Amino acid sequence: MAKTDRTQRTALKLVGVVLTMGALAWASVPFYDWFCRVTGFGGVTGVAAAESDVVLDQTIKVRFDGSLSRDMPWEFKPEVREMELRIGETGLAFYEAYNPTDRPVAGQASYNVTPYEAGGFFEKIECFCFTEQVLQPGERVDMPVTFYVDPAIVTDRDAKYTKVITLSYTFYEIDLPEKQAALAQDDETGRNVN
Repeated sequence: MAKTDRTQRTALKLVGVVLTMGALAWASVPFYDWFCRVTGFGGVTGVAAAESDVVLDQTIKVRFDGSLSRDMPWEFKPEVREMELRIGETGLAFYEAYNPTDRPVAGQASYNVTPYEAGGFFEKIECFCFTEQVLQPGERVDMPVTFYVDPAIVTDRDAKYTKVITLSYTFYEIDLPEKQAALAQDDETGRNVN
Protein backbone atom coordinates (compact mmCIF):
# COMPACT_ATOMS: atom_id res chain seq x y z
CA MET A 1 0.00 0.00 0.00
CA ALA A 2 2.83 2.40 0.82
CA LYS A 3 4.46 1.82 -2.56
CA THR A 4 1.17 2.54 -4.37
CA ASP A 5 0.66 5.68 -2.27
CA ARG A 6 4.16 6.96 -3.16
CA THR A 7 3.59 6.15 -6.81
CA GLN A 8 0.33 8.11 -6.82
CA ARG A 9 1.98 11.10 -5.09
CA THR A 10 4.84 11.02 -7.59
CA ALA A 11 2.38 10.83 -10.48
CA LEU A 12 0.40 13.78 -9.06
CA LYS A 13 3.59 15.81 -8.66
CA LEU A 14 4.59 15.05 -12.24
CA VAL A 15 1.14 16.07 -13.50
CA GLY A 16 1.46 19.28 -11.47
CA VAL A 17 4.88 19.99 -13.00
CA VAL A 18 3.56 19.37 -16.51
CA LEU A 19 0.54 21.64 -15.94
CA THR A 20 2.72 24.36 -14.43
CA MET A 21 5.17 24.20 -17.34
CA GLY A 22 2.29 24.31 -19.82
CA ALA A 23 0.76 27.34 -18.10
CA LEU A 24 4.11 29.14 -18.07
CA ALA A 25 4.66 28.37 -21.76
CA TRP A 26 1.17 29.61 -22.61
CA ALA A 27 1.66 32.83 -20.60
CA SER A 28 5.14 33.54 -21.94
CA VAL A 29 3.99 34.96 -25.30
CA PRO A 30 1.60 37.61 -23.91
CA PHE A 31 4.04 38.38 -21.10
CA TYR A 32 6.92 38.87 -23.56
CA ASP A 33 4.70 41.06 -25.77
CA TRP A 34 3.76 43.17 -22.73
CA PHE A 35 7.41 43.39 -21.63
CA CYS A 36 8.52 44.57 -25.09
CA ARG A 37 5.78 47.21 -25.27
CA VAL A 38 6.58 48.58 -21.83
CA THR A 39 10.36 48.61 -22.17
CA GLY A 40 10.85 49.03 -25.92
CA PHE A 41 12.92 45.84 -25.85
CA GLY A 42 13.50 44.37 -29.29
CA GLY A 43 12.71 47.67 -31.01
CA VAL A 44 9.01 47.68 -30.13
CA THR A 45 7.66 51.23 -30.26
CA GLY A 46 5.28 53.00 -27.94
CA VAL A 47 1.81 54.33 -28.74
CA ALA A 48 0.94 57.86 -27.70
CA ALA A 49 -2.51 59.43 -27.46
CA ALA A 50 -1.24 62.92 -28.31
CA GLU A 51 1.78 64.90 -29.45
CA SER A 52 4.66 65.59 -27.06
CA ASP A 53 4.27 68.79 -25.06
CA VAL A 54 8.07 69.22 -24.90
CA VAL A 55 10.23 69.89 -27.95
CA LEU A 56 14.00 70.14 -27.54
CA ASP A 57 16.52 71.99 -29.68
CA GLN A 58 18.47 68.76 -30.22
CA THR A 59 17.72 66.92 -33.45
CA ILE A 60 17.61 63.28 -34.42
CA LYS A 61 17.44 61.62 -37.83
CA VAL A 62 14.72 59.10 -38.56
CA ARG A 63 15.22 56.69 -41.45
CA PHE A 64 12.39 54.72 -43.02
CA ASP A 65 12.55 51.20 -44.38
CA GLY A 66 9.90 49.04 -46.02
CA SER A 67 9.93 45.39 -47.03
CA LEU A 68 7.56 42.56 -47.86
CA SER A 69 7.31 39.02 -46.64
CA ARG A 70 8.21 36.40 -49.23
CA ASP A 71 4.66 35.70 -50.46
CA MET A 72 3.25 39.23 -50.24
CA PRO A 73 2.40 40.39 -53.80
CA TRP A 74 2.29 44.14 -53.09
CA GLU A 75 4.88 46.78 -53.81
CA PHE A 76 5.71 48.76 -50.67
CA LYS A 77 8.18 51.57 -49.95
CA PRO A 78 8.64 54.74 -47.91
CA GLU A 79 8.03 57.95 -49.83
CA VAL A 80 10.91 59.68 -48.01
CA ARG A 81 13.96 57.72 -46.87
CA GLU A 82 15.06 60.04 -44.08
CA MET A 83 14.00 63.13 -42.14
CA GLU A 84 15.58 65.16 -39.37
CA LEU A 85 13.36 66.33 -36.51
CA ARG A 86 13.82 68.10 -33.22
CA ILE A 87 13.42 65.64 -30.36
CA GLY A 88 9.78 65.82 -29.26
CA GLU A 89 8.62 67.33 -32.57
CA THR A 90 5.80 65.50 -34.35
CA GLY A 91 6.78 63.90 -37.62
CA LEU A 92 4.58 62.70 -40.46
CA ALA A 93 5.85 60.14 -42.96
CA PHE A 94 4.11 58.25 -45.74
CA TYR A 95 4.59 54.79 -47.15
CA GLU A 96 3.25 53.85 -50.57
CA ALA A 97 1.61 50.49 -51.19
CA TYR A 98 0.46 49.12 -54.53
CA ASN A 99 -1.45 45.95 -55.35
CA PRO A 100 -0.44 44.89 -58.90
CA THR A 101 -2.55 41.71 -58.80
CA ASP A 102 -6.02 41.06 -60.20
CA ARG A 103 -7.47 40.24 -56.77
CA PRO A 104 -8.01 42.08 -53.48
CA VAL A 105 -5.15 41.48 -51.04
CA ALA A 106 -5.22 42.11 -47.28
CA GLY A 107 -2.04 42.89 -45.42
CA GLN A 108 -0.79 43.65 -41.94
CA ALA A 109 2.47 45.43 -41.13
CA SER A 110 4.86 44.35 -38.43
CA TYR A 111 7.40 46.92 -37.30
CA ASN A 112 10.37 47.72 -35.15
CA VAL A 113 12.98 50.41 -34.65
CA THR A 114 16.74 50.20 -34.44
CA PRO A 115 18.76 50.68 -32.43
CA TYR A 116 16.67 48.67 -29.99
CA GLU A 117 17.50 51.05 -27.13
CA ALA A 118 15.45 53.73 -28.91
CA GLY A 119 12.30 51.59 -29.14
CA GLY A 120 10.91 52.75 -25.82
CA PHE A 121 11.30 56.39 -26.88
CA PHE A 122 9.78 56.19 -30.37
CA GLU A 123 6.10 57.06 -29.94
CA LYS A 124 3.51 56.51 -32.67
CA ILE A 125 0.39 58.65 -32.53
CA GLU A 126 -1.30 57.21 -35.61
CA CYS A 127 -0.13 54.46 -37.93
CA PHE A 128 -1.37 52.29 -40.77
CA CYS A 129 0.23 49.40 -38.88
CA PHE A 130 -2.44 49.56 -36.17
CA THR A 131 -5.02 47.97 -38.49
CA GLU A 132 -5.15 45.55 -41.40
CA GLN A 133 -5.06 47.06 -44.88
CA VAL A 134 -7.00 45.83 -47.92
CA LEU A 135 -5.99 46.93 -51.40
CA GLN A 136 -8.19 46.27 -54.40
CA PRO A 137 -6.67 45.11 -57.71
CA GLY A 138 -4.48 47.88 -59.13
CA GLU A 139 -5.02 50.13 -56.09
CA ARG A 140 -2.20 52.42 -54.92
CA VAL A 141 -2.40 54.18 -51.53
CA ASP A 142 -0.32 56.48 -49.35
CA MET A 143 -0.31 55.29 -45.76
CA PRO A 144 0.66 57.76 -43.00
CA VAL A 145 2.50 57.32 -39.74
CA THR A 146 2.54 60.16 -37.19
CA PHE A 147 5.21 59.93 -34.50
CA TYR A 148 7.69 61.69 -32.24
CA VAL A 149 10.81 60.79 -30.32
CA ASP A 150 10.23 61.17 -26.58
CA PRO A 151 12.51 63.86 -25.08
CA ALA A 152 13.33 61.43 -22.24
CA ILE A 153 15.72 59.76 -24.70
CA VAL A 154 18.36 62.39 -23.93
CA THR A 155 18.62 61.29 -20.28
CA ASP A 156 18.52 57.52 -20.82
CA ARG A 157 21.80 55.79 -19.96
CA ASP A 158 21.98 53.84 -23.23
CA ALA A 159 19.68 55.61 -25.69
CA LYS A 160 21.07 59.13 -25.17
CA TYR A 161 23.86 58.41 -27.66
CA THR A 162 21.39 57.62 -30.45
CA LYS A 163 21.72 59.97 -33.42
CA VAL A 164 19.74 57.97 -36.02
CA ILE A 165 16.64 55.82 -35.57
CA THR A 166 15.46 53.49 -38.32
CA LEU A 167 11.74 52.67 -38.47
CA SER A 168 11.17 49.44 -40.39
CA TYR A 169 7.93 47.88 -41.60
CA THR A 170 7.38 44.48 -43.15
CA PHE A 171 4.01 43.79 -44.75
CA TYR A 172 2.72 40.23 -44.85
CA GLU A 173 -0.45 38.86 -46.43
CA ILE A 174 -3.38 37.93 -44.20
CA ASP A 175 -6.80 36.47 -44.92
CA LEU A 176 -9.31 38.90 -46.36
CA PRO A 177 -11.92 40.13 -43.88
CA GLU A 178 -15.16 38.13 -44.25
CA LYS A 179 -17.05 40.90 -46.06
CA GLN A 180 -14.19 41.49 -48.52
CA ALA A 181 -13.76 37.74 -49.08
CA ALA A 182 -17.49 37.37 -49.82
CA LEU A 183 -17.35 40.25 -52.32
CA ALA A 184 -14.29 38.76 -54.01
CA GLN A 185 -15.95 35.34 -54.18
CA ASP A 186 -19.10 36.86 -55.68
CA ASP A 187 -17.04 38.76 -58.26
CA GLU A 188 -15.41 35.49 -59.30
CA THR A 189 -18.74 33.69 -59.69
CA GLY A 190 -20.49 36.66 -61.29
CA ARG A 191 -23.27 36.83 -58.71
CA ASN A 192 -24.60 40.03 -57.23
CA VAL A 193 -24.56 40.59 -53.46
CA ASN A 194 -27.02 42.84 -51.60
